[in-house]
Amino acid sequence: MSIARLQKEMLTNLPFYEERVDLACAFRWTARLNMHEAVANHFSLAVNDDGSQFLMNPNQVHFSRIKASDLLLIDANDPDTLSGPNAPDPTAWGLHGAIHRNVRHARCVMHVHSIHATVLASLADSTLPPIDQNSAIFFNRHVVDGQYGGLAFEEEGERCSKLLTDPKVKVMVMGNHGVLVIGDSVADTFNRMFYFERAAETYIKALWTGRPLRVLSDEIAEKAAAEQEDYPGQAERHLSELKAILDEQEPVYRN
Repeated sequence: MSIARLQKEMLTNLPFYEERVDLACAFRWTARLNMHEAVANHFSLAVNDDGSQFLMNPNQVHFSRIKASDLLLIDANDPDTLSGPNAPDPTAWGLHGAIHRNVRHARCVMHVHSIHATVLASLADSTLPPIDQNSAIFFNRHVVDGQYGGLAFEEEGERCSKLLTDPKVKVMVMGNHGVLVIGDSVADTFNRMFYFERAAETYIKALWTGRPLRVLSDEIAEKAAAEQEDYPGQAERHLSELKAILDEQEPVYRN
């Protein structure tokens, strides 16, 4: 057997290989979109039924370099997680560990300090009004955490997790901090994070004009949000296209 084929078989035998590939793609594309923050920020993906075991990026590795085999397999119920030689970032553990322990429907969790979502998080009113089709997606589906208390170590993570108990709420604007997005899969969560950043950008730039906003009625905003939720296959197709581009341009992400 050739070395290349042997290496491929070893990789595909990694636990949760396809999930790792999806997550590695999301990391690299987030960097391409300049939605990352140096070697900070973190994504995670639950891989067992109760969500207590999850994949997460290694400590302080740039998103643009993350490969499938780099991802850590973490147990949210293991109190010794931070004492091991391959420990995750303590704030990532505090935030993601708490959410995966307490919010079983949060299969995937993505936290970034993307520019426009963070500008929104810096406003006295950090809610996102439904002023266009993208922002309407999040009508009654995001929550604002206005109690920033410093870096998201375990106590802060436990507090934040309590804001995500309603399955309808998929985005948390973390006041004075950034944004956190949850979903059913990598594709679902990445797609939602992408559109939230686009919606925040539209809103912030609309505010720049100083002119009155054309805000949708609650009825139409809710209708548009429900229609988007029922729109078939868009998130999966989005991620599939991104993987196809990476397969051509930097296939090492699958390694």
